[in-house]
Amino acid sequence: MTPQEYVEEVLRLVESIPEGKVMSYGAVADALAERSGRNSARQIGSIMARHGGGVPWHRVVNSAGRTPPGHEQEARQRLLSEGVPMKGEHVDMARASWLP
Repeated sequence: MTPQEYVEEVLRLVESIPEGKVMSYGAVADALAERSGRNSARQIGSIMARHGGGVPWHRVVNSAGRTPPGHEQEARQRLLSEGVPMKGEHVDMARASWLP
């Protein structure tokens, strides 16, 4: 899989996350690892930062349920409007996590 194909696969997977659910960067990496030979949560974060504006980027959070740095308020608003369960300022990962 080429780097561009990997970016496209990441974005396709993020587009498939249902409203009201989230995935962690690591879960996205894990879901694509077998097909891509790659498995890096950091790489997913980088792809989302560079190319994620056209997909529901707010549905990808870190493993502790923290929203993307610099976009915390907007992401939180979007997640709340979709009914994502929260624990304070963070997503309740036990209740909101989704796997394809």
